[in-house]
Amino acid sequence: MQTDADRLQAILASPSFRLAEDDLDFLESDSARAVRLALEFHRTDTYLRAAGIESTVVVFGSARVRPPEDSAATPAERGLYEQARRFAYELSSGALHRPGCHQLVVATGGGPGLMAAANRGASEAGAPTIGFNIRLPNEQQPNPYITPGLAFQFRYFALRKMHFLFRARALVALPGGFGTLDEVYEALNLVLTRTIAPMPIVLIGRDYWAKAVDFAHLAGHGFIEAADASLVHVVDSGAEAAAHVLTQCGCTATPAG
Repeated sequence: MQTDADRLQAILASPSFRLAEDDLDFLESDSARAVRLALEFHRTDTYLRAAGIESTVVVFGSARVRPPEDSAATPAERGLYEQARRFAYELSSGALHRPGCHQLVVATGGGPGLMAAANRGASEAGAPTIGFNIRLPNEQQPNPYITPGLAFQFRYFALRKMHFLFRARALVALPGGFGTLDEVYEALNLVLTRTIAPMPIVLIGRDYWAKAVDFAHLAGHGFIEAADASLVHVVDSGAEAAAHVLTQCGCTATPAG
């Protein structure tokens, strides 16, 4: 026969008696998905507010491009890496950074390849730089160029994409695969439908994008308006992209540091 002490011990050991934040089984359950979604948004937003991040420029591009230090990197890979790095360096050098306030902070998906190149360029300019990593079946490590305290890991692609755009003043895309194309097309659609405010959308690599996104072909079939092509600005170099973004965002050229 159970004693009162036994019953009390059973009550205290029961999962139902845990504080909600201590009940990891519940927090990982399907029932708590809405809670996890809210936490991913608010937690990241809280850290960015505390760091004084007022606006960002988001850089998309392939994770597969090898850095120039890799002996296996091809000349094409080295060229793409340098364009991403140069863009972020020149943008960050021209953006406004003052105590407690950081404007046009370079943000990426936080992984390797062209994402690392962009974080690297911003870091070399002495500016803060953000990485929005995503948890994948094959674990993706953050690249080492992200500012400590500004590296975030997401479970949900939807929340990661929300934070890509939440503070964005411009989007810049270098060549990439399905992930890059998905991010570019979603941004275009949100701007076109006025779901988010218009902003510069810059594509670096004229030859690549002429084949990857054929606006004339889409317009010829009546799937978009011919004028929709004006939503993007296509350039050949990172330096051109940085100059365009700084001009469009009305940023005075003030060295970072």
